[in-house]
Amino acid sequence: MSGVIAFQGVPGAYSDLACRAAYPGWTTLPCPSFEAAMAAVRDGTAQLAMLPCENSLAGRVPDIHRMLPDSGLFVVGEHYERVEHCLLARKGATLAGLKRAHSHPMALGQVLNLLRDRKLQPVIEADTAGAAKLLSEGDSLEDAAIASSLAGEIYGLEILARNVEDSPNNTTRFYVMSPKPQPLAADAPRPVTTFVFRVRNIPAALYKALGGFATNGVNMTKLESYMLDGHFTATQFLCDVDGHPEQPALRRALEELAFFSRELRVLGTYAAHPYRLGQMLEAD
Repeated sequence: MSGVIAFQGVPGAYSDLACRAAYPGWTTLPCPSFEAAMAAVRDGTAQLAMLPCENSLAGRVPDIHRMLPDSGLFVVGEHYERVEHCLLARKGATLAGLKRAHSHPMALGQVLNLLRDRKLQPVIEADTAGAAKLLSEGDSLEDAAIASSLAGEIYGLEILARNVEDSPNNTTRFYVMSPKPQPLAADAPRPVTTFVFRVRNIPAALYKALGGFATNGVNMTKLESYMLDGHFTATQFLCDVDGHPEQPALRRALEELAFFSRELRVLGTYAAHPYRLGQMLEAD
């Protein structure tokens, strides 16, 4: 099977890299925004979207958490992509001759050692691959870009240094989104369920709502809260838990959650990515 998978960014972005790793042979569709990537799936231009939801160093991606519940899409998978920054430059440039490094602010914050050791001035750009593209369109041998090796390949840049990130554990997690849920058998190995809920505005509502997960032995791996429509009293929660809604333990936990919630929506159940399983083994 092959198709089209949308992502936010320009060709060579880490989201593009994630698409190619998770769905080899598929056509990747660059989009100017997260909303545009979601819209491409809704209107049928793409079958799937690869959307980053959190990074091991920078934390959650706020826009995704805000857009996800009302996107009309479903989570049908997850993907973890190791972020491996490269120092890219035009042909003829040398490490000794570089004076500036261009990239997204988050990427620049992840290569502080490189910037300090090489005495490079950081220059903020809209995204990593976009920085590489801009560099390829100029003629400076004093400027470099912090981006992926794929961006270097696409824009004809040389890799002066690989793996220049400060932390070797820099990893981004993505949700794979689809216009329809993809059924997963209740007895499938290692299922993960993503859902959103809003608790009633009563004392200890959140404590009582989440109690069912503890008493039923359901492992909650993610719990994020964020305000709705700018109201301090309207808080929505996004959760990932281990398990399938048709399994007795999670079914009971969700029933208890629903009793104390104003709203509960399951966004998808999907198989855990191998990276998640590896992390669980390391934790044990």
